[in-house]
Amino acid sequence: MKLNTSALAKTAPPKMAIINIRNLRLRTFIGFNPEETEKQQDVVINIEINYRVSDYALDDHVEEALNYKTVAKKVIRHVEEGRFLLLERLVADVLDICCESPQVVHSRVTIDKPHALRFADSVSLTLEHSCEQSSQKRHLEKVS
Repeated sequence: MKLNTSALAKTAPPKMAIINIRNLRLRTFIGFNPEETEKQQDVVINIEINYRVSDYALDDHVEEALNYKTVAKKVIRHVEEGRFLLLERLVADVLDICCESPQVVHSRVTIDKPHALRFADSVSLTLEHSCEQSSQKRHLEKVS
């Protein structure tokens, strides 16, 4: 008996890839104390993006890959040009940027604020999000 490999390829689950952007060091206005609103502070950003990778990308077709440089540039611009009262807001904004591509299934962002506490190396906050659910929700909101 001969197997139909093209039919198997159509039913195979999509391949998943994970991009990690580690220790992206930026400066921004973060905090609500007077000194924090007047002077930029360091933040260290770690991003994990889980996305569906196409067979074309695995076969070296650049245009089919998720461009992590584009994601990083958007994050850099947003963080460096922004002002944030809370770490929660900053992390949520970066997470939204990571979920913009329809290929992205899930994303996780951790941002450290070094020297935020006197006896600690840093304080960090992590948020993660299932991007597929939010893109479906956004689509439904636009339709209704």
